[in-house]
Amino acid sequence: MKPAQIFHQYIWIINKLKTCGGLTFEQLNRKWIDDRVADGNPLAIATFHRHKADIVDMFGLVIDCNKRTYKYTISNPEAMADGSVDQWLLSTLTVHGMLSDSAAVKDRLVLENVPAGLEYLDTIITCIKTNTRLRIGYQKFGTEGYVKTVCPYALKLFHQRWYLLAKTEDDQMRIYALDRMTMVEQTDTTFRMPADFSALAYFKEYYGVLTDSNTPMTHVIVRAHRWTPNYLRTLPLHHSQCELTSTPEYTDFSFDIRPTADFIGQLLSHGSGIEVMEPLELREKVRGLIEENLKRY
Repeated sequence: MKPAQIFHQYIWIINKLKTCGGLTFEQLNRKWIDDRVADGNPLAIATFHRHKADIVDMFGLVIDCNKRTYKYTISNPEAMADGSVDQWLLSTLTVHGMLSDSAAVKDRLVLENVPAGLEYLDTIITCIKTNTRLRIGYQKFGTEGYVKTVCPYALKLFHQRWYLLAKTEDDQMRIYALDRMTMVEQTDTTFRMPADFSALAYFKEYYGVLTDSNTPMTHVIVRAHRWTPNYLRTLPLHHSQCELTSTPEYTDFSFDIRPTADFIGQLLSHGSGIEVMEPLELREKVRGLIEENLKRY
């Protein structure tokens, strides 16, 4: 069986158990046959147990059987928390499976492009796995290019661009966009990765990829007008987002965040649909940016 077919079966089992909230093997097998997952052939119990073990290895999801109801469920759904690699991988493979089944309508599916830099992913991931220093060529927009050696800590995907979080030789944490890299090569020297480092924790107080410890944690309140509240409800900007009050005209949301340029830019992208209410310093900063923009018109 091709790897793509096996992945499709993993994803089908995960999504079916998530959707149904638990199924006996007989119920799962009936749905397997009805959905023609394996061209209408039944799911062998041995194959199911192999897939269970592989799902644990690949996604960290544990499928257990309730001894009272004999239903199989995902016992640790929290493993698929937003922002985790497992969650992203599951989402990506789910979409891949659906698109593969939709080849007949491929001309009616419009996808977003990912800029250059993908060719460097394999080398970067290898260096992350082996804690090996990475030599990169880099050129910011409008500046001279340079070459430097860094310790690769983590990768983050943001707005269709891949970014590398790395520690430099002068012990500074920096972000590098892969589409601005001109070369990447693995060195023959390793580095010691801090045992307590967590990429999710590192970015937890921020929106996007720009991080600045000099930007203080701030309790931000924004007022969403017209249709914007539903955008924020269905796709929260940050894990700290809370809905405070709602009226027919507007809804107030709060965030506990370090409001760097990425967060401010996202607020501005909603135009008149978002109004910063608190703190006053941030409100005035956003107001100044809008006034500067108006001068161009």
